[in-house]
Amino acid sequence: MATHDEQSEITRRDFLKTGAGVAAAGLTALGSGRGEILPPRVLGSNDRVRVAVIGLHDRGYDHIRAFGALKNVEIAALCDVYEPILNERLQNVVKMGLPKPASYTDVRKLLDDRSIDAVSIATPNHWHSLIGIWACQAGKDVYVEKPCSHNLWEGRQLVRAARKYNRIVQHGTQARSVVAYRHAIEKIRQGLIGEVYLARGLCFKWRNTIGHAPPSPVPPGLDYNLWQGPAPEHVFTQNRFLYNWHWFWWYGNGDLGNQGIHQVDMARWGLGLGFPNKISAIGGHFMFHDDQQTPNTLNCAFEYEIPGAKPKMLEFEVRHWITNHEAGIGTPSMGTPLPKVLSAAATNMPPVNAPSTVGDIFYGSKGYLATGDEDADTYRTWLGEAQQPGPTEHEGGNHFANFIDCVRSRRADGLHAPIEEGHLSAGLVHLANASYRLGRTLHFDPESEQVIGDEEANLLLRDGDRGYRPPFVVPEVV
Repeated sequence: MATHDEQSEITRRDFLKTGAGVAAAGLTALGSGRGEILPPRVLGSNDRVRVAVIGLHDRGYDHIRAFGALKNVEIAALCDVYEPILNERLQNVVKMGLPKPASYTDVRKLLDDRSIDAVSIATPNHWHSLIGIWACQAGKDVYVEKPCSHNLWEGRQLVRAARKYNRIVQHGTQARSVVAYRHAIEKIRQGLIGEVYLARGLCFKWRNTIGHAPPSPVPPGLDYNLWQGPAPEHVFTQNRFLYNWHWFWWYGNGDLGNQGIHQVDMARWGLGLGFPNKISAIGGHFMFHDDQQTPNTLNCAFEYEIPGAKPKMLEFEVRHWITNHEAGIGTPSMGTPLPKVLSAAATNMPPVNAPSTVGDIFYGSKGYLATGDEDADTYRTWLGEAQQPGPTEHEGGNHFANFIDCVRSRRADGLHAPIEEGHLSAGLVHLANASYRLGRTLHFDPESEQVIGDEEANLLLRDGDRGYRPPFVVPEVV
């Protein structure tokens, strides 16, 4: 198994005692003693949905702007463990012409506010499921960023919590609300490209080196204990903070679970399938010498057994630097300007005019279909042996509006990305990362959500490399 220096700090035996063991014993460890199940506020036709945004860095700011643009929504509260960002976002809301929200640094106190109808979670990944479950228990609906979980097991607990407490839970794979993509899936189902045998997801996104960052003092205004939350305690380094936490196993899931999950989800959606039966991933952290733990080059293969039919494949690839484009994805359309030059320090991107190649390709017996290009929100097709251009469409959508509509209607079946689908796609991310880290193919039982004959893999998929740090323990929901 590919290990890192921190994994020795918590052994798997310790994990069984402190992490999964606590959850299995039914100790939810809700911090403030939370356990009372609260009924939802009944919304009248003129009532605004009161939303709290939790986690306010780059993606959290997107949430603020998206909800702030909806007429039937009030941004009621903001929450972040880093006070400088919290204060900046409070001012951002006021500059948008909206009332100043309440502010919190501890999400547990926010969840005690009975006037809040829904929460929108844009924290680091290792907090997603725990806050989502707590919010369901507090009678609040949930928009949770991708991936909905840091490991396979806790994703299933979030699904169970949504069902048990009858909550509306939307996964942040917003491509499912893009009108052109929804029509592309319809075209696939209608047989435009024939029998689909392979879906290929691409995450060729420029990622510069993060360099090395030694331990340093905790920045003023940061509650570092709350930032670490479920993860083990560790000295502060700048490379684990803000965006770069994505590249450390205790907090993130690499670019496969960062950008890549959008394309994994699209590929699985197009195939119309759930969990795979066989998973294999190989790659590494190539070219750069820095603090990053997760791979920046990764090839993943998922095989599906189809009863009474031929199997299907889902492939996924991560590349991080200079590469080609595929199927027109990443190639600017005629007249489309190249992106502006941005500094590497500000964006974790190289200071060059270089579009990424991020999208999906579906291969069938009569042609192929690609989603995503420099314009985004676009699909294109090529048909027949001559690969002649076929139908194409460009039209976006509003994932946040879809969530709010379902909060008001109380119809979870109207969600474009219900948490059940989010769990499946996040699960593919976790399975591929586990295969990569263990260095072997995994054989998976979709019904039990267990790797067959591989206890080490099953433990890793339950966060066996770090466990949960009390009181931030993900509960087992039954």
